Amino acid sequence: MSSAERSRLLRSLAWAPTIGLSWLWGLGFFYAIHVTVTYGWLGLAAFALPNAAGLYLFGHVLGAPGRNPAEILKAVEGRYTGLLLACQLAALALTIYGLCAHLLLPLFGSGALLGAVLLILLAAASGHAASIGTLRRLHGAYLVVGVGAALLAAHGLARGAPSAAVPLADFDERFYGLMLPCLMGFLLGPWSDVQHWQRVVAIHREGGSVRAAYGVGALLFLGLLVLNGALAALAGQGIPVPSADGIPEAQQAVAQGLSRLGDPTITAAFLVWAAIAAASTIDSFYCATRWLLTSVTRRSESPLLAFLPAGLVASPLWALIAAAAIAAGMIAANLSMMYLMLPFATLFVGATLCLACEALGARPAYDGVLCAMIGAASALIFLIGYVSPAGGLLAIAPLVGAVAALPALGNLFAGRRAGEAAPASAPEAAGIPTLVVPREDTVASHGFDGPWFVLQLLPTYDDTNSVGNVYFANYFRWVGKARELFFHACMPDFDLATTNFYILTRSFNHDFRREAREFEPIYVRIRIASYNRKFVTLAHEIHSRTQGLLGRGEQSLMFVDTVRYRPLDIPAAVMTSFLPHFVKDLPQDIARDVSRPRGGALGGLAEARPV
Repeated sequence: MSSAERSRLLRSLAWAPTIGLSWLWGLGFFYAIHVTVTYGWLGLAAFALPNAAGLYLFGHVLGAPGRNPAEILKAVEGRYTGLLLACQLAALALTIYGLCAHLLLPLFGSGALLGAVLLILLAAASGHAASIGTLRRLHGAYLVVGVGAALLAAHGLARGAPSAAVPLADFDERFYGLMLPCLMGFLLGPWSDVQHWQRVVAIHREGGSVRAAYGVGALLFLGLLVLNGALAALAGQGIPVPSADGIPEAQQAVAQGLSRLGDPTITAAFLVWAAIAAASTIDSFYCATRWLLTSVTRRSESPLLAFLPAGLVASPLWALIAAAAIAAGMIAANLSMMYLMLPFATLFVGATLCLACEALGARPAYDGVLCAMIGAASALIFLIGYVSPAGGLLAIAPLVGAVAALPALGNLFAGRRAGEAAPASAPEAAGIPTLVVPREDTVASHGFDGPWFVLQLLPTYDDTNSVGNVYFANYFRWVGKARELFFHACMPDFDLATTNFYILTRSFNHDFRREAREFEPIYVRIRIASYNRKFVTLAHEIHSRTQGLLGRGEQSLMFVDTVRYRPLDIPAAVMTSFLPHFVKDLPQDIARDVSRPRGGALGGLAEARPV
């Protein structure tokens, strides 16, 4: 392994602690205790293994060569913002509920809730102030402290005699019925968790290996679940506490063991471990939710943004308050945490399956209303089966929820069959740019190669800087040259002296990947990525014949009249000239989501006069 590969691997593995901790919300932390005490060690295995497998598969799929998680998320987030926010709300409410109902209240009573509020505020402040890169380093330190505290608590609990040993297996009808919902919920869970979308985007952007990061992160997460199971086994079975539905639960087993032991040092150690697990979820929630909402509001043209500051709309504070209110209501009603867990295996299944299918290249088939109605029916079937108990009803509940995703699944498999017949065009049909060198029969200097307009260049000494690399500003110049030639090829009769509209650059961005040198053949590719009523987004890529992808980006264009510079709808002349070159098999609703306006301006076709 070369030094560069070793450095890349180490950067990737540095993400493992935050991947594992951010997935250790209330479901994983306290439910691991419950299944160990209630169903034994094999029950813990049945819970933990699918949970870790879902985390690993999410990273493995999105980390495949040729996949860019940022572009995939940008293409789907507009349709699935509601799903992503609902899942964050449920996960956060579950975390707050578990911390309060199964630890603080049993140990200290209602007076300890002020401590929970303080922890939530501090964790939210951390998520507000820190970037995802900072959280990665912070969670690395959290992991060391948290695991150390958990091991200290385990050492102390081992000194006490548990009331009854945890069995190898003690299954009942409810356990068997929960197997399929757990499997489906855990395998799909990361796809609807914006925290993990933010992480795969960040890992990919910095050039790390998403697969390596999530492989180790999943193993680490599995180890944390086993650690909590071991704490439960050391604490003993305790006394199950029935919830309002009459079903006994054992999430408080460790808290009961600590109360019996009566050692404040051991109690403090477990509190530190639980606080770190909760804080690493809350700060991740805040950082990721603000990241998502900022992206959505930046692209939104809603008139509400004219009255409300974008920062207020993008703030996760409202979701934090709502999650705390839900948790408080659940505690007051003595409801089981199962009622916050079941949406992930029922209500959200159809929508999450649609999201996963689109991420894998399927054409959109998401109907939010249909998914909600079928998901609600699935949740009702689950509840009946859980309370009865009726294992058959529990088992079919997630399958009912998946019915809403059948069109998306059909599109996915149909797309794969089409991809087998024409593999070269399949990635473009999915909206995922590919590292493709233009055909040799493309026009010698510039011309169309499918939906792409291609400009061939050969950098010389005057394109380089003092170090010998191509000067960074030349990449922008090359894209501008390719765009002007693209315009000229599509509208050869366009004349600034007679036109009644100007085409202006609204924004421009470019992500650098590698540097080129003189006499290294360069290909600049540009195409129409999306459009709506007023704006057109052009995507561009710069490739080297020897190095591959050098960089990619996009620019947003707008249209104004030539007299008062008032914004116009896309002129008919532009529509008729450019639409034949739009990728027709890229669905319009995906194409619109690709646009992400940014600040700044760059000289455009008619930018002799500034707006």
